Amino acid sequence: MQQKKIIIAPDSFKESMTAKQAAEAIARGFRQVFSDEIDLEIIPMADGGEGTTQSLADALQGSLHHHTVTNPVGEPVKAAYAISGDHSTAIIEAAAASGLELIQPHQRNPMLATSYGTGELIQAALEQGVSKIILGIGGSATNDGGAGMLEALGAVFYHHNGEKLNRGGGHLIHLNHIDASQLDARLNNVEIVVACDVDNPLLGENGASAVYGPQKGASEEMVDQLDQALSHFHDVQENITRQSVKDIPGSGAAGGLGAAFLAFFNAKLEPGINIVLKETHFYERASEADLVITGEGKIDEQTIYGKTPVGVAKAAKQNNTPVIAICGTLGQNYEKVYDHGIDATFSMMQSPCTLKDALENGPRYLEGLAINIAKILRLQHTF
Repeated sequence: MQQKKIIIAPDSFKESMTAKQAAEAIARGFRQVFSDEIDLEIIPMADGGEGTTQSLADALQGSLHHHTVTNPVGEPVKAAYAISGDHSTAIIEAAAASGLELIQPHQRNPMLATSYGTGELIQAALEQGVSKIILGIGGSATNDGGAGMLEALGAVFYHHNGEKLNRGGGHLIHLNHIDASQLDARLNNVEIVVACDVDNPLLGENGASAVYGPQKGASEEMVDQLDQALSHFHDVQENITRQSVKDIPGSGAAGGLGAAFLAFFNAKLEPGINIVLKETHFYERASEADLVITGEGKIDEQTIYGKTPVGVAKAAKQNNTPVIAICGTLGQNYEKVYDHGIDATFSMMQSPCTLKDALENGPRYLEGLAINIAKILRLQHTF
């Protein structure tokens, strides 16, 4: 009898399991029921947000590297990035260097916060000799249009008074000139792909400052000031790059970091899950699968908006492959995922318990659920 092929492709279960650990727990459960009767293939997944670096490192047989960089308020922080197994690709999360979670609530001030650390991480990746950089830009604390990142890579920003401009989004209103002649020349030979799951433009009521500024600590007055500063910054950079990017969907991502990548590096902005599916060769690897299992910590109505389980399901459905989604908890209106390629959903919780218990025992609960799902499949003679 020919072996059935199962692809296990979950996202991480935040604070409990990495994507690889979750996939391995599911695989252990299935092997207890099917032994050698099935061919299991693990493909750790992510959607460009938190955990993408680890997931792609696992999926691409890569390794994590650590580098001390500048956090949003100018303090040193150790940040991780990954290099693929073939040493061709670096995977970076801007949040690792410039993330909101790196600073205390009382420190949050997008007028002053800088993306300089993200540039330092890119610089570290260039030192590894990569030809491609995949960058997730969610979760930033900054609203500086990527100016800090550009400065770390060699650009110089000048104040109207002729001195170098201070870092932070609020100071961009005083920008007179950008000297981009010293940008790291290695960037000319590197493909940059940006994982971006928002379509906000740079400016206006749907722009970076208005939509995301408040969660980064901006008052109403600051929002107006930051929007004006980004508008001025865009005018100055357009004179240099000859690129108007302010209205491109995603240019407002990460406080305008998306705009900087578009204007200065001609980067591609793509949904994070699409990038991960492509980089892991998911379509080819899953083309002959009999079943795909995916999942993440919580499945609810938000899952249909670019999250990993639905992204995996849509890819699997190109071959009409059935898809099961496993999660820690099923949230409000989770049934909506059934219209987006997922055929069945299961929560791994066995009984009411504390969050601490759920997180600490996640692998055990997930393995137990996988055993039960495998037994159901066997009862139905599916496998």
